[in-house]
Amino acid sequence: MTGSGDNVVNLNRYRKQKKRAEKEKHAEENRVKYGRRKDDVVMEKAETKKQEDFLDGHKKDDDDI
Repeated sequence: MTGSGDNVVNLNRYRKQKKRAEKEKHAEENRVKYGRRKDDVVMEKAETKKQEDFLDGHKKDDDDI
């Protein structure tokens, strides 16, 4: 056994690092696949609000019947 002590690897640490790297890769893929920019979210909310206001403004009241 000469020189074998230099290459000791903690397998638990290695597995944890590998698992973290895989999780980060998966998270990055999901961010690309499902993520939206903030201005897209704001624009969608504004459009939804505009549509709701339009529909509320054109509702029939029970008094009109």
